[in-house]
Amino acid sequence: MLWVKALHIIFVTSWFAGLFYLPRLFVNHAMIEDDATKARLALMEHKLYRFMLPLAVLALGFGGWLWLGYGISGGWLHAKLVLVLGLIIYHAYCGKIMRDFKTGKNQRSHIWYRWFNEIPVLILFAVVILVVVKPF
Repeated sequence: MLWVKALHIIFVTSWFAGLFYLPRLFVNHAMIEDDATKARLALMEHKLYRFMLPLAVLALGFGGWLWLGYGISGGWLHAKLVLVLGLIIYHAYCGKIMRDFKTGKNQRSHIWYRWFNEIPVLILFAVVILVVVKPF
């Protein structure tokens, strides 16, 4: 189970790297007026999203394996699972934003994306505390 745990941590960390960077691309995309740069950012967003998806699936798969091995015990794990569900929704919403940028339908400012970019940081902070401290 230690190998499963190690792989879970590796894939979660990799997924988070994408969750941190993709919205940062959205910030830049919302600020740019040049069509060639917009197209380049849309391509970068698409490639990153395509790369992030298998990382997310592997992180969730190894997390599920841990869940089967250890079971669900403690309120901390239930809270963590709610936060993981939030991450899945956030990831999917990033896909919608990416498609909106690609089709020219973005209606939000770079400031909104700067705030949006902070959501996975807050979730990571909470998840690490829940997993390590197990407050309940």
